[in-house]
Amino acid sequence: MSIFEQFPKAAQLVKAYYLELFLQELLDEDLPDNFKEFAREIGISDEDFIKMYDKSPRGLFDAFDEQGVFIEISVSNGDFSYKIYPRDAKFLDVTWYKTRKEAQAAATQDAFKVLNDMLCEQTES
Repeated sequence: MSIFEQFPKAAQLVKAYYLELFLQELLDEDLPDNFKEFAREIGISDEDFIKMYDKSPRGLFDAFDEQGVFIEISVSNGDFSYKIYPRDAKFLDVTWYKTRKEAQAAATQDAFKVLNDMLCEQTES
């Protein structure tokens, strides 16, 4: 199940954040305005976003920071773990991973859940 199916509100928000970041970088380039408008119109597909996310989960940390969901990666004896803030009782158990990328991938998955829950709570209020 994709993040867009599991956490639709959070996935769309983070995807929009990265599209705007990409477009802002285009603004800094000496590119024709019509190309920038074209890039904004076509956007990025959910599948391409998921591929980017899978290859570099760390790249999403800034988007979560922007929404007040913070990821902390820790290392001990060569193994990695993470914490999500604001803390949620569901994520108090510590799991250790052999690589930083594995910990980052698990952390971003949980951060999507925390952010999606926050967005759903805001909608309900």
